[in-house]
Amino acid sequence: MDILKTLASEFKLKSVQVENTVKLIDEGSTIPFIARYRKEVTGSLDDQVLRELNDRLMYLRNLDEKREQVRASITEQEKMSEEIAAALDRAATLTEIEDIYRPFRPKRRTRATIAKERGLEPLALEVRAQNIKSPLEELAAPYVNPEKEVNTVQDALAGAGDIIAEMISDDAHYRALIRKITWDKGILISKAVDENATSVYDMYHNFQEPAKSIAGHRLLALNRGEKEDVLRVQLEAPAEEILNRLYGLVVKDNRFTKEFLSRVIDDSYKRLIAPSIERDIRGELTERSQEGAIRVFGENLKQLLLQPPIKDKTVLALDPGFRTGCKVAVVDGTGKVLDTGVVYCTIQKDAEKLERSREILLKMIKRHNVDLIAIGNGTASRETESFVADMLKSVDKTIYYIIVNEAGASVYSASKLGAGEFPDFDVALRSAVSIGRRLQDPLAELVKIDPKSIGVGQYQHDMNQKRLSEALGGVVESCVNNVGVDLNTASPSLLSYVSGISGSVSKNILEYREQNGKFGSRKELLKVKKLGPKAFEQCAGFLRIPEADYPLDNTGVHPESYDATERLLSKLGFTLNDVKAKKIGGVSKRITNIAELADELNVGAPTLADIIKELEKPGRDPRDEMPQPILRHDVLSMEDLKEGMILNGTVRNVIDFGAFVDIGVHQDGLVHISQISKKRIKHPLDVVSVGDIVKVKVIGVDLKRKRVQLSIKEAINAAE
Repeated sequence: MDILKTLASEFKLKSVQVENTVKLIDEGSTIPFIARYRKEVTGSLDDQVLRELNDRLMYLRNLDEKREQVRASITEQEKMSEEIAAALDRAATLTEIEDIYRPFRPKRRTRATIAKERGLEPLALEVRAQNIKSPLEELAAPYVNPEKEVNTVQDALAGAGDIIAEMISDDAHYRALIRKITWDKGILISKAVDENATSVYDMYHNFQEPAKSIAGHRLLALNRGEKEDVLRVQLEAPAEEILNRLYGLVVKDNRFTKEFLSRVIDDSYKRLIAPSIERDIRGELTERSQEGAIRVFGENLKQLLLQPPIKDKTVLALDPGFRTGCKVAVVDGTGKVLDTGVVYCTIQKDAEKLERSREILLKMIKRHNVDLIAIGNGTASRETESFVADMLKSVDKTIYYIIVNEAGASVYSASKLGAGEFPDFDVALRSAVSIGRRLQDPLAELVKIDPKSIGVGQYQHDMNQKRLSEALGGVVESCVNNVGVDLNTASPSLLSYVSGISGSVSKNILEYREQNGKFGSRKELLKVKKLGPKAFEQCAGFLRIPEADYPLDNTGVHPESYDATERLLSKLGFTLNDVKAKKIGGVSKRITNIAELADELNVGAPTLADIIKELEKPGRDPRDEMPQPILRHDVLSMEDLKEGMILNGTVRNVIDFGAFVDIGVHQDGLVHISQISKKRIKHPLDVVSVGDIVKVKVIGVDLKRKRVQLSIKEAINAAE
């Protein structure tokens, strides 16, 4: 297989784009670096395409490696033929290669291998050839041998049948045919293990759907129900059609073998082929569903990480609780913890504790000049919100509060990293600090948590955990490098996601910073242990130094383009001091032919365009262009909701069948996919993303089950 040609065809790219990209990957360049600083050689392929291409490259290389392993094994067995070699060359999937290898794979002891040990293979081959002209019993009689446990003619024929059944099962052509028929016409069926029991899987207690078109979230739900022993799931194939096709392919018109081989085919399909094909197809469906779920999880995570930071605000953060109280942390605009405490603001029957909690919080607000209050959305969140909304009425300045998704905060607070940052705090206090900081800078705080624990996916615990971690790690890496990182304030967790910086190097950067003070320039990075020229090339453009003497060190301009940038500034009548003072604007309007200017400066046109963007907005944060979060000063409860109300809300999670929206009550409301858009959509992500601010109409309130149904579509209709 020509891998480069295959990739070019599959991704509809030019050969040179694929060749250059693969070369960069093989040289150790990271995906963010290639996407941002090698646009000329890749044809400006974006981060997502590059990751998909890299994944496919790895798959095809593994495929080739497996192909050669199988070729070597069959050759070593001296069973290689031109037909097998050609089939191996054509094989485009691991499944096809496995099917080819199946007859030659070392087997565990099966009924067929036992029959071969008893000397029945020549009989099987003769029957399979179907050239005999006498009854099978006469053919089998010479194979009767009590010493080999072949006591009768029937024993000999049964053994021969087992061998033929395995031969049919191992035939790659037959398996490909049966797999296609089963895929095209198979039906997934589920039944309840206990028909009288109720569970979250009620809709699947008597369920069926074509396998090839089943939605990913339903397939994953079936798998989980089966794993929990609530459901029995099977793939029902068109057995009669498959058997008829096999009869036509295997059985010749020989009156002595016809009936016998028909029985053998039945046995081969039902005992050997069907269970194997069902496992293959269900495995493929699961993999497809997991990839879809991982894609949704990744997109949600990306939007969550790229939520706009609320900068330079002092935040009072509350981690709500009942019995143990609400943990409080006041965090200044730089993330430094100014104060901590515990209040009991959710015990409605204890007026004394409520008043004391009120006094403590009001003093903290005044002492530290608090700008915002962040409330975690976990247990006791609603009660805490009510208390805070009431308390804020007595504050002499306008202070808003916001409900912060605290998913993963407890994971961070109990982690080695959390203990290292705040060794003197208990876990709940660390959690309060995390809630406050994730409001100030979601990206910087959330990178400290395993992406799987952030809670914006579905069925994440049922996934291939290695694949999930790789995919989500790639999302975090992409977000971190897209935003850029302040070299002098970033935590090791944040630095470790920067292109070219490993976990150990990120710790070395922190150690250097502690010993030598703040970095004054990007060049100084080369003094960090284990950060050599290659790592510097990969990471330098993504690191910012706001205090740097050289202004380009606080931009996304890569050091390799500094000379071209200075020549550009000179040509346009600007200086580096103008960059530092952020006095450069409208550069792009002055350039009439970017291609000519790029040639003159000896850079590529895409690189020049990126340089111009950076000069116009040095040190820009792309998150600032995102919609700001909704800040509240009064509380809304589910009892306040009425059908027909139009409210603003924040999208908290997007899943295959809809989106959950925070409208300011304790329970997020569900916008079903049918209520998201006026036009038909394939997936909610086509229209909404985590963090979007949307108008919704309340179309259903179930107080007993604490469920709220919302509609974006009807809110749009009402506005029109």
